[in-house]
Amino acid sequence: MSLAFCGNDNNSAAYNVDAGVLNNGCFLDALTVVPHVFLLFITFPILFIGWGSQSSKVHIHHSTWLHFPGHNLRWILTFILLFIIVCEIAEGIVSDGFNQSVHLHLYMPSCLAFMAAITSIIFYHNIETSNFPKLLMTLLIYWVLAFVSKTIKFAKYTEHGIGLRQLRFGITGLLTLLYGLLLAVEINVILKRRYMCFAHPTEVKPPEDLQDLGVRFLQPFVNLLSKSTYWWMNTFITAAHRRPIDLKVIGKLPIAMRALTNYLKLREAFEAQKRPQGIQPQGPKWIWTALRQAFGKPLLLSITYRFMADLLGFAGPLCISGIVHHLSKENHTIQPPVKHLGIYFISSQEFLANAYVLAVLLFFALLLQRTFLQASYYVAIETGINLRGAIQTKIFNKIMRLCTSNMSMGGMTVGQICNLVAIDTNQLMWFFFLCPNLFAMPVQIIVGVILLYYLLGISALIGATVITLLAPVQYFVATKLSDAQKSTLEYSSERLKKTNELMRGIKLLKLYAWEHIFCSSVEETRRKELTSLQTFALYTSISIFMNTAIPIAAVLVTFVAHVHLSDDADLSPAVAFASLSLFHILVTPLFLLSSVVRSTVKALVSVQKLSEFFSCDEIGGEQEPRATVLPNSSNHNKYQALPLKVVNRKRPVRDDWNSFALQSEQEDEPLAVEDEDICIKITNGYFSWTDGTPTLSNVNIKIPFGQLTMIVGQVGCGKSSLLLAALGEMQKISGTVIWNSPTDAAADGDIRKRGAVAYASQKPWLLNTTLAENITFEMPLIKQRYRAVIEACSLQPDIDILPQGDQTEIGERGIILSGGQRQRIGVARALYQATNVVFLDDPFSALDIHLSDHLMQEGILKLLREEKRTVVLVTHKLQYLPHADWIIAMKDGSIQTEGTLKDIQNSQPELFEQWKTLMHRQDKEFEKETVDENMTVLERKNLRRAMYSREALKTEEEEEEQSVESDEEDNLSRVMRHRATIPWRSCGTYLSSAGLLLLLLLLLSQLLKHSLLVAIDYWLAHWTSKVITAKIDAAAHNCSLVMLCGFLLYEKKWLLAKFDIRLNSSHLSFPRFFETTPLASILNRFSSDTNTIDQHIPATLECLSRSTLLCVSALGVISYVTPVFLIVVIPLAIACYFIQKYFRVASKDLQQLEDSTQLPLLSHFSETVEGLTTIRAFRYEPRFRQRLLEFTDANNMASLFLTAANRWLEVRMEYIGACIVLIAAVASITNSLYNHLSTGLVGLGLTYALMVSNYLNWMVRNLADMEVQLGAVKKIKALLKTEPENYEGLLSASQVPEGWPQQGKIQIQNLSVRYDSTLKPVLKHVNAHISPGQKVGICGRTGSGKSSFSLAFFRMVDTFEGRIIIDDIDIAKLPLQTLRSRFSIILQDPFLFSGTIRFNLDPEMKATDSMLWEALEIAQLKPVVKTLPGGLDAIITEGGENFSQGQRQLFCLARAFVRKSSILIMDEATASIDMATESILQKVVMTAFADRTVVTIAHRVHTILNADLVIVMKRGVILEFDKPEVLLNQEDSVFASFVRADK
Repeated sequence: MSLAFCGNDNNSAAYNVDAGVLNNGCFLDALTVVPHVFLLFITFPILFIGWGSQSSKVHIHHSTWLHFPGHNLRWILTFILLFIIVCEIAEGIVSDGFNQSVHLHLYMPSCLAFMAAITSIIFYHNIETSNFPKLLMTLLIYWVLAFVSKTIKFAKYTEHGIGLRQLRFGITGLLTLLYGLLLAVEINVILKRRYMCFAHPTEVKPPEDLQDLGVRFLQPFVNLLSKSTYWWMNTFITAAHRRPIDLKVIGKLPIAMRALTNYLKLREAFEAQKRPQGIQPQGPKWIWTALRQAFGKPLLLSITYRFMADLLGFAGPLCISGIVHHLSKENHTIQPPVKHLGIYFISSQEFLANAYVLAVLLFFALLLQRTFLQASYYVAIETGINLRGAIQTKIFNKIMRLCTSNMSMGGMTVGQICNLVAIDTNQLMWFFFLCPNLFAMPVQIIVGVILLYYLLGISALIGATVITLLAPVQYFVATKLSDAQKSTLEYSSERLKKTNELMRGIKLLKLYAWEHIFCSSVEETRRKELTSLQTFALYTSISIFMNTAIPIAAVLVTFVAHVHLSDDADLSPAVAFASLSLFHILVTPLFLLSSVVRSTVKALVSVQKLSEFFSCDEIGGEQEPRATVLPNSSNHNKYQALPLKVVNRKRPVRDDWNSFALQSEQEDEPLAVEDEDICIKITNGYFSWTDGTPTLSNVNIKIPFGQLTMIVGQVGCGKSSLLLAALGEMQKISGTVIWNSPTDAAADGDIRKRGAVAYASQKPWLLNTTLAENITFEMPLIKQRYRAVIEACSLQPDIDILPQGDQTEIGERGIILSGGQRQRIGVARALYQATNVVFLDDPFSALDIHLSDHLMQEGILKLLREEKRTVVLVTHKLQYLPHADWIIAMKDGSIQTEGTLKDIQNSQPELFEQWKTLMHRQDKEFEKETVDENMTVLERKNLRRAMYSREALKTEEEEEEQSVESDEEDNLSRVMRHRATIPWRSCGTYLSSAGLLLLLLLLLSQLLKHSLLVAIDYWLAHWTSKVITAKIDAAAHNCSLVMLCGFLLYEKKWLLAKFDIRLNSSHLSFPRFFETTPLASILNRFSSDTNTIDQHIPATLECLSRSTLLCVSALGVISYVTPVFLIVVIPLAIACYFIQKYFRVASKDLQQLEDSTQLPLLSHFSETVEGLTTIRAFRYEPRFRQRLLEFTDANNMASLFLTAANRWLEVRMEYIGACIVLIAAVASITNSLYNHLSTGLVGLGLTYALMVSNYLNWMVRNLADMEVQLGAVKKIKALLKTEPENYEGLLSASQVPEGWPQQGKIQIQNLSVRYDSTLKPVLKHVNAHISPGQKVGICGRTGSGKSSFSLAFFRMVDTFEGRIIIDDIDIAKLPLQTLRSRFSIILQDPFLFSGTIRFNLDPEMKATDSMLWEALEIAQLKPVVKTLPGGLDAIITEGGENFSQGQRQLFCLARAFVRKSSILIMDEATASIDMATESILQKVVMTAFADRTVVTIAHRVHTILNADLVIVMKRGVILEFDKPEVLLNQEDSVFASFVRADK
């Protein structure tokens, strides 16, 4: 057959132009070639030569600046144009099949048109990104020519009476229209941008984001093709292979996605709803409306995309049905085509009856459907992420204005607020992800049922009824599932709370030998948790079973009904396979229904919680800081270099927050202040924490300017509350608080607003940053001042010990500091700030006498006095009273007296006398007779935690973080290779811990299930091809279905790999392990890692095995049907391999990045909530808001990139899937037409090919998730390896005498002690002998080994030499449990457990009520506990927050009294108690413990003056060991110098 443009049948009649040139069909086609050839000739040289040498680009960082008007429209029109041209090519080829010779003119021009269309868009894209608008002339000419030539052709067709019956007429008409529209777009660009025919083209500037080099997230800025295929991500994902992804790599968020932008959007939506009176509406409805207003538009877009995708999804079954139907027609009767203008025309029916055409259409439908689906997901998720950022910012702004009383009275705990941020905002985000499903499901179901009805008639409705009847069952299972999930969550959070408390109090528990009590309670909770996990697994397996079984059941019922109901029922393969696919489509929305409903319910609950939180009480009055300026008095001292701008806080720190000045200042009534030198004045103040009785009543005080005011009083009389009342943190019932700024009155009017106050709270609050940043607290670092402050707080020795000096991380996640160190850092922060007013709340409570004297002298009297700053000091140390310029004495929440010391001596002599006796002082002025040399000898032990040489610490940290990237010198290539492999070993650990039997069962059940599924479908194919009677088949089907049920239920039972061992082993490990491992990382093993193993790994594993086996079985079936397919699959498989390889690395990095950016965000929230009073006192709200925005944006950035990466993978995998479908279709059609393959098998092959495209990306996604989740297994395995303490002794518990130790005689022989075998000893060769019943005091500088001495009795430290013998038994021989249960100890840091008072005093439940009351009476707590509701069963909140520090310490004393052991050790136990209470206690200890041995480790030397023996220690050695009288009489004794210093 020879080739010719117009064909050469009947002697080239085609070239006959008698009727006029334009009336020849072939010539018309030739005419349309002209514009295409023109474009190709002109643009190719420009594209290849011009672009190679092009240099005159307008330089923008990103080559993605799209700035021509009508940009997206042009891309859409071009896509449609390409699709129609493909149809034209196909139509030409099909109609050419009717001719005797090949007619090139039928499809060659359209092939050229296809090339030209692609060239046009590439050309346009290059012009746009490089900004050469003049070159658009070429395109303008091309559109004009194309439009004209098509119009001529169309006009001729109409003239010859060719109508819509012929397909080519319609195609030509459409093409004419499209070329016309593209021409219009081009003209629009010229008019808008004026680059020709106008003298001055318009100037355009690229958007701000694109000028910023930091913005790497280009999704909003790239062209449509790149947007829909995530092409711009290619470089990003491939780069992840070369270097790990971190925050630097992902850059900044585009402005539109930043938390601030979205917060402002949300705030506008909230403001819009305010009532005319300005009342804020309350309740969840208000929040929903605001969310809808702010984020509704993008959600609508997502829903639209979703609709498009779902409708296109139905193309699959219909095309398969068409193909099979076409192939099964025995008689290919086709009416001969109509001939016009000398060429053949075909109708659209004939065109669509061609199987190959259908295969290509199916391919396009799949591509489009997948693209729309991914676009819908992406838009929904992006909206969700933006929403999360906005809500988190709103929560934070609310926290900044929360009433403190909500916190302390348990109205809102830190935990609840953190849950709002961590859980509820995420629930809302998930709801937004799943929202499109809510709207798409009904549409999918309705369309599906209509199509089924069209295929099968009435019997389809029966099948649909089966599905609807089973839906409630599915819903029931889903609710059961969520119940199980909820109970699991409750148990695991309870277990976490217990574990947390256990870890925090581990030292106390070990000393009291109580760890088994707490351990067993945690284990019991864990058992409950496992039981609920088992029910969860059961319901999950039922639900998976239902999802597989429902479509099969429905199909069965439908087919049986179909065969029985209609006599002429022809259940052809076409119908059978189409309906099978449709049933599968119908089940998906039902499967999703349960999760969408669950998510909706959760979102409703979350919004309810948020609305409750947003309606919490806010702090009164002032929200915006007013300016305060340093007094311009004579403080031109050495620190005057302070930049004043820091103090002048008129503008919040960054301009971002300027939009935030919420002007709701309720102005206090201006009051003239008589004395200009009064800083704060409170008149008739009544203040309360809750709405009940006032905590402070009838307060009238004034605090003078630039002077030192001291507030004294007993424990719990309201001293701290007074400070907070002045700061405006308490609810003011009546009275006035006036702050007097020493500025010229005109500037500030008479409005008494307070400026920033440097406030050091009683319970020190540290940030999770370096030590230096904790002190400077966002102020510029002034070296000289910083050093002076460090010196005043004696922090230098502590800094020297820390591994990285003052750059060491401290706080929750860093190094654990002792109470005293934390307190000194808090005070140092207050001293460093440049504020006029300094509030110090009991800064000496955790310091020994030397440190407090030094702090008083150097810090308060020198640093602060010299700068004429107003200082308010709450203290129990009465010996400092002579320094005070003004004294306020408090009693039971009201002011007892105020004035100078002289005034009080005159007006209230008895109070003064009482103070004097307490001071142990003669009434002479306190001279600086503190022994000065002592200051210089202040050597230090090390921190409780960085106990020793830094080396030891380093090795610890390395073991803890033994990650792949161990050494930085390690060649990167190895690390990169390691990142690309899957941790099979952890997988092995995980699977093997479940037991071999279960593993085998799992494998068998999975394999059996998939072979059964394939068998069922194969049977269907076989059966429909040979239409045998339905009855035999129904029986076979049922039998296989029953088997399927049985096996599916077996699945997932194995999942509960028991990981129980871990708790025990970790609780028993050495105390050293807990001191050197940050608490957070241990807790993470118990929380997130355990959760991963319990909940995520099983699901991922199940999904992974399911999708992998489905893909394998599908490829197997296709290859069986058409073996040719195997050859073509190889390149696709290679492509798949590389895509998954790159994606896995990037995804793992991004997932870890998302987790690691979430941590600082959550800890910033909890930090802020805990330090709320301090932040507000300092007026630092704007800075903290700014930090929040940075954290939120970083987290959102990671989430967005993760989403985009997932979409990148899915789009690619879906396209590969579409290619597989196309290849399978073409191969099987060819096979069927020429080798007579049975039509049923063709249908089977195609159905499976459709399935592959669904499961390919699931396979890769699950592989990547699995890899991340197996990290948890690895970490927990590492935790299990820590070695436990040795609990066994040489003697068994029964061999120890019942009441041992009876007398309490202690002999210490040559004792040397260290904390770890790698470290230096902390006690060296100590010898001592203590007779029964003696009271021994141990004193020494901080770090002299006092505490280690007490720990040696409990074998908490490693005794490597010498021994301790108590009542003639060497304690090294005793079992630990017995040893520790026979002594009592009171620790320096009081620790209370949440629970009842009874449980705190006696967890073992051994003591009677009378014993408990007696202990409380000894500890001076009986009156307090009597008044509490429930008495002994009153509840103590977490950490004992509802008692003051002193009261907590007293409870710990009572705890020791309950255990009536003959040896009591008190470790600095009275540090945070006022002197009056303390002296009572001393007496009580002497009487109550008259016959017992008491070892006291003392801060205040006077507390051990009446001891029987005194031990003075220095650097782990005993310096002096004698009666106190003897030592005092020796002039040169160290003890005597201590006592003098304490006077």
